[in-house]
Amino acid sequence: AGMPRRYSDFPDSYLAWNIVSSLGSTISLFGIVFFLFIIWESMISQRTPSFPMQLSSSIEWYHTLPPAEHTYAELPLLSSNF
Repeated sequence: AGMPRRYSDFPDSYLAWNIVSSLGSTISLFGIVFFLFIIWESMISQRTPSFPMQLSSSIEWYHTLPPAEHTYAELPLLSSNF
């Protein structure tokens, strides 16, 4: 099943799957290049983050990590307008 190894040419019945495979490989290559560009651009631009970690708007940010066992005797009430 499939294409035998060490053949310089393949039968015409495999042409469609060869095109699908080539297309998938090209999409993967563009994805890797785009991902590396995003990482490079984020290192070079030095922009301020849009969502800084100091926005403590939920209960998860009010205690240390890892949290101690039985941190709260009862659930605290958060009174914040989101």
